[in-house]
Amino acid sequence: TGFYEKLADRNVDTHSDVSVFEVVKADERLAAKLALNPNDKVWHVKRVRFIREKPVNLEETWMPLAMFPDLTWEVMEQSKYHYIEQIKKMVIDRSEQELVPVMPSDEAIAALALDPAKPILEKVSRGFLKDGRVFEYSRNVFNSDDYKFTLVAKRRQ
Repeated sequence: TGFYEKLADRNVDTHSDVSVFEVVKADERLAAKLALNPNDKVWHVKRVRFIREKPVNLEETWMPLAMFPDLTWEVMEQSKYHYIEQIKKMVIDRSEQELVPVMPSDEAIAALALDPAKPILEKVSRGFLKDGRVFEYSRNVFNSDDYKFTLVAKRRQ
């Protein structure tokens, strides 16, 4: 479930301010994360996510250009998952995520009005389609005063 979908059901006002929207060539590390070849073109997007006009999340994401040639700035101001599922008719299967406490970067401090001395959570994730393709690689940092995670671990039978 994406940011927008989690909050839309609760009638919570959300929006995103996009600061970077560009096509770049994937270096070896990024190509490996997206299961692409080095120098393949990818979308690089940075945006700040807001809940009730308060910045709570700074997201940096990369998506394969070949998979999303018609991606727009306007899509990224809203829900990329809505675009992927409803417009592109792709089936999202899962997201593999890693949560790590980090000290905030200068960019995160400015974007989210963070205390520079207080650790925050960074979520690094890769999104997979039902057909196994990686559709995104993202790094998100959160204002931990305003955002919480609930993790559920289910035992396999």
